[in-house]
Amino acid sequence: MLANRILVLGVLGLLLSGCSDNHKSLVQQGLVYCSEGNPETFNPQLGTSGTTADATANQLYDKLIDIDPKTGKVIPRLAQSWQMSPDGLRYTFELRKGVQFHTTSYFTPSRDFNADDVIFSFRRQWDQNDPYHNVSGGDYPFFDAVGLGMQLHSIIRDNDYQVTFVLNRPNASFLSNLATDYAVILSAEYANTLLAENHPEQIDNEPIGTGPFVFESYRKDSFIRFKANPDYWDGKVAVNPLIFDITKKSSRRLAKLVTGECDVMGLPLASEIGEIQKHKELKLQSEPGLNVGFWAFNTERPPLNDPRVRQALSLAIDHNTIMQAVYYGTGSAANSLLPPSSWAYDDNLPQNKQNLAKARELLNDVGLENGFNLDVWAMPVSRSYNPNARKMAELIQSDLAAINVKVRIVTYDWNTFRRRLARGEHDSVLIGWSADNTDPDNFFTPTLSCAAMASGNNRANWCDPDFDAILAKALLTPDRDKRKAYYLEAQQYLAKAVPVVPIAHGLRFLASRKNIDGVQLHPFGAISFAKARRVQ
Repeated sequence: MLANRILVLGVLGLLLSGCSDNHKSLVQQGLVYCSEGNPETFNPQLGTSGTTADATANQLYDKLIDIDPKTGKVIPRLAQSWQMSPDGLRYTFELRKGVQFHTTSYFTPSRDFNADDVIFSFRRQWDQNDPYHNVSGGDYPFFDAVGLGMQLHSIIRDNDYQVTFVLNRPNASFLSNLATDYAVILSAEYANTLLAENHPEQIDNEPIGTGPFVFESYRKDSFIRFKANPDYWDGKVAVNPLIFDITKKSSRRLAKLVTGECDVMGLPLASEIGEIQKHKELKLQSEPGLNVGFWAFNTERPPLNDPRVRQALSLAIDHNTIMQAVYYGTGSAANSLLPPSSWAYDDNLPQNKQNLAKARELLNDVGLENGFNLDVWAMPVSRSYNPNARKMAELIQSDLAAINVKVRIVTYDWNTFRRRLARGEHDSVLIGWSADNTDPDNFFTPTLSCAAMASGNNRANWCDPDFDAILAKALLTPDRDKRKAYYLEAQQYLAKAVPVVPIAHGLRFLASRKNIDGVQLHPFGAISFAKARRVQ
């Protein structure tokens, strides 16, 4: 087992650095994480993929603020403190001093983090005239999906270490959105240097941040190598190097974990949990996830533009069989996008139950008694909210045959899948959402708003101004009871319109070797190795 680990780290070290690393030091201090896929970019602002966020958000960067996973309260990060004006339109942040950006072979900073970096990081996404706005495609799915561009009036540089965000209207979820994995802070100095060199796209491929790890190299379908940031402001980083071993097949990731080739395994399948528990040298963390797996209908494509057809498809599937065959006890059946743990969850929503007679009746009403052909896209990766989309698609295929709907199952590699999905090429898709914070708006606005449709993040391609109006009212009031009333209304609205069918809320799992500590599993957000360490 030790020999396997020395071999893996040694070979990776040689491949990545071109030198002969000290094997013993690597075994004692380095950490190998078996990840499930390639990042789409090294800037999480540019996507909403969990794979990308895991590889970037908490390894390379920091945010102004964060959410304490235990209390749900906003806590300081690069901002030491903040104040909101009485009218809810101005948020002033006092910035942390003495925070250094990464020094790498391709960039050496001449100054510490300051207000210029905050303004650049948000202006790039917000201001279409910013020279970086269209770099790397100009798409900022989360920023656009939650409507931050429409919310922001201006960002003011008060001084080197104070910035003020001015909003067009109050927004109860503004701080929560700034605490997501997509609100990372980039280096304005690095951006200006690259612009002068006529290589602005490098900012997203050769990243510079203030996070616990410094980017070294990346080989697609093979690995990402990071080194510990010796100047990290939030304490000494114990892991050096950190290697993401990209292993797409879950069974192979598990095999590497068992043999010691990997220290931590990402996204174990539900069917693998029992196998992990058999090995005394391994440990398994589990946490109820703030997530939802759902079946989204492309409502721009007939006959899925008719809510009666969507309702019929929803009634035709056997949720109990899906829970047993796909989740193996690692999830709970969903009847709302919101999980029951949310303070805004609607307890009065009925549970989803199969009703083939009613499904046939609805199809008869719209002249589809002979059925129709339907593509069901199944994502090729495992997620806690959907551990096996292919298996789920096969079960749905069987169920829909009973109402004369002929299903073709479609899948691609993960990055191609996401690109084609964003272009709306699907009929329907089995996918889901993992929340970035505890605010209920995070389940609705980024997934089903008109802004989310424009940004390519609304998998149902469903834009309903009345639904958007409900969400807007919820964001205008800081009073939780009033906000809850609007979110109850939103959930009832979705139950009738059925742009998506909620399937399940999944448990989050993290498997590791017992001598690895400090890798915390939380209900939301990307993985972090900042506090990881090897113990005896």
